[in-house]
Amino acid sequence: MKPIEVTDPLAHSADLTAEKIDQLRQLFPEAITEDALGHKVDFDVLRGLLGASVSDGDEKYGLNWHGKRAARRLALTPSTGTLRPSPEDSVDWDTTQNLMIEGDNLEVLKLLQKSYAGKVKMIYIDPPYNTGKDFVYKDHFKDSIANYQRVTGQRDEEGTKLTTNSESSGRFHTDWLNMMYPRLMLARNLLRDDGAIFVSLDERELHHFRQIASDVFGDEGFVADITVVTNLKGRNDKKHVAACHEHIVIYGRPLFQAFGFPLSDEQKAAFEHTDSRGYQYALRDLRKRGGPDKREDRPKMFFPIYWDRIRDTCSLERQTPDDIEILPLKGDGSEGRWRWGKDRVETFLAWIHGKQSDRSGRFDVEHRVYLDPSVTLDSVPLPDDSDDDGEEEDEGAIERSNKSKSFWMGGELSSDSGNRAVKELLAPGVFDFPKSVELLKQCIRLGLDSSGIVLDFFAGSGTTAQAVMNLNEADKGNRHFILVQLPQTLSPERKGQKLAAEFCDSISKPRSIAELTKERLRRATVKIKSENPLFHGDLGFRVFKLDTTSIRPWDPTLAVTSETLHGLVENILPGRTEQDLLYELLLKRGLELTVPLETKEIAAKQVYAVGAGTLIACLAPSIAAADVEALSDGIIAWHKQLAPDPAPNPETPKAKPPKFESPLVVFRDSAFVDDVAKSNLTEILKQHGLTDVRSL
Repeated sequence: MKPIEVTDPLAHSADLTAEKIDQLRQLFPEAITEDALGHKVDFDVLRGLLGASVSDGDEKYGLNWHGKRAARRLALTPSTGTLRPSPEDSVDWDTTQNLMIEGDNLEVLKLLQKSYAGKVKMIYIDPPYNTGKDFVYKDHFKDSIANYQRVTGQRDEEGTKLTTNSESSGRFHTDWLNMMYPRLMLARNLLRDDGAIFVSLDERELHHFRQIASDVFGDEGFVADITVVTNLKGRNDKKHVAACHEHIVIYGRPLFQAFGFPLSDEQKAAFEHTDSRGYQYALRDLRKRGGPDKREDRPKMFFPIYWDRIRDTCSLERQTPDDIEILPLKGDGSEGRWRWGKDRVETFLAWIHGKQSDRSGRFDVEHRVYLDPSVTLDSVPLPDDSDDDGEEEDEGAIERSNKSKSFWMGGELSSDSGNRAVKELLAPGVFDFPKSVELLKQCIRLGLDSSGIVLDFFAGSGTTAQAVMNLNEADKGNRHFILVQLPQTLSPERKGQKLAAEFCDSISKPRSIAELTKERLRRATVKIKSENPLFHGDLGFRVFKLDTTSIRPWDPTLAVTSETLHGLVENILPGRTEQDLLYELLLKRGLELTVPLETKEIAAKQVYAVGAGTLIACLAPSIAAADVEALSDGIIAWHKQLAPDPAPNPETPKAKPPKFESPLVVFRDSAFVDDVAKSNLTEILKQHGLTDVRSL
């Protein structure tokens, strides 16, 4: 049975450096060498292969600062931490797909790389603004887990003092950039190809953020910089001009497409026509208005449309001598163009109508815009977005929602609205400048439709999660959230933390920001259930807490004495439960933390099957020789039940059934009474196709 060692891919988070080297190896095998430490890149060979495409100059456009290289290296360094489950802090643990994770978000993002890479549809973050005040996110390259424990007061030595990032320090921008850069790199890996990240910022770091985000996502990834009025009265702490707005900067992955906002009641009323099937529609000019709207701009979109005003039908060829020829002429009589090409017009002739102005007598053409986005023309599919010449088409026949503008304003989006929401659920003053629930709902509407994962790794008061739950309640959606929040200790003696610390005392919880986040989620759940008892969507969340790995790493320098002998035999840290070990395996195996989990008692031992048998684990602390036969037989039978061979097809009786991939079967190494028991169990399982058997 193979032990899981520190170098084993199951012993730490995803090794992003190794993955990138492997990608290079697929493209340029000649540039990859191998030594005792693994694969390495020969940059001299790589430069030779790329030729003139290599940039060797010192002068290049971009943002550089002291520590950028170390920040990049920090993002690529695997974490040896784990996330320990906390069902007692959770709501609906057994059924929920939502996550609330307590821990340093840098380490948590590393740990999520295997399980959630390419699965997150949208990220929203409201990172700490660079105000020159105390700065908690001070990353250390050597031992970030130990640093996290010091910052959160889990270690005895002095470690909870925050760094001061004053403007006079000379590192005012550098510290903030070193904090954000590795987190953006890791966040990018989690996004789907059609995903996007939304970042709330003020003007202090807006310019710098745009540059590092373009470094991570590429210039082409920039989507928008939205100005949001969050305080119409203005903040008078500014010296010259009272600031009343903030920014939401959006960067998207290559396939990202923004969603629109729902139409208002007034806009819906504009769909005043009804077709024979009962669907509502409005009429819109087919002639392009606003540049580029000239014939020379899109020559193939200048052609006649013929209108039979008696039957109210349109065609591309004259059907009767009385048909009226209509050309896309502008108001001054000059030649314009249509919005659609000929092929599209021909497909949707039934949705096209001629008209004559009562005032001027001029002729024009209109097309239908349906209120219901699912409406099609009988069996004809929706038109694509390209015309005859292959160029991008203008707006299509169907318009379902409002395109977002780059300026958002409204009392519901303000900081006051955010404060009222926190006050209603918790207490006044426990959070500084919490974001409005409506603001987050607007971001989420723009970023994804009715399903998908929303990640917020600067969770703060938990507004993102409440917005997700409120949206699901409103439209019966199936969105889920992952929150990450540092359990930063609160002190009543510290400026701005007195009310928050006192509130934690009042609910008998530890004084930390993460406790406030969880409490808001619990109360938001109760509020939604009380206001809409018929809603049965997911209002729970699983809580996990960042900690050191449960598996004690081998220390070859440790002297063997009577005191250390037990530690050499028992390689699981004291106090760690079977659930702790199980969820660490899920992370390192690359399975989601909400993957379906089944349990079964076999030979008086708890056995876990994850993901329909992808992972089978028995993490009992002791397995005697007498348990081996019953335990192995039970696991084999359960595996066959979870992944049975398909029934033979009578039409092809000789066809061989597909082979199922062998799952990973894991035991606790120290559980076996001796090596004989371990070997016997391993061999029995292998004889029945369970070949990947390992021990912790």
